[in-house]
Amino acid sequence: QVQLVESGGGLVQPGGSLRLSCTASTSRFIADYYAIGWFRQAPGKEREGVSCISSRDGSTNYADSVKGRFTISRDNAQNTVYLQMNSLKSEDTAVYYCAATLGLCAMKIHEYDYWGQGTQVTVSS
Repeated sequence: QVQLVESGGGLVQPGGSLRLSCTASTSRFIADYYAIGWFRQAPGKEREGVSCISSRDGSTNYADSVKGRFTISRDNAQNTVYLQMNSLKSEDTAVYYCAATLGLCAMKIHEYDYWGQGTQVTVSS
C-alpha cells in the first residue's frame, strides 16, 4: 500500500497562486503503478475531483472549473505530485486531498484506494 501526505495549503488573496504537494511513501515508484488525483471539499458541499495524472505516460485531466488555472505535475524521483494553482478565486476555498489508484486517471472518488489527510486552502481578502 501507499501513504500520502499533502502540504502547501494556506491563506491567499483572490488572484493569487499556491502550490500544493503530495508525497507518497511506498516501496515502489508511484509513476510505475499509480495514478494520482487531487480532490477538494468546500464547507457544506460534496467532495469533487479537481485533477489527476496517469502512471507511466503522465497524461492529465482537469475539472472544467480549474482548466487554464491549475496545473498538475510530478517529480518521479521524489515520488511527489504537485498542483500549481493560479488565478485563485473564493470558490476554490476547500480542503484539498490527494489520492492514489492502481486504475486509470479519473476524478471519481470511488475509484481511488488511498487518501491523504488533506490540506486547507482559503482564498479571501
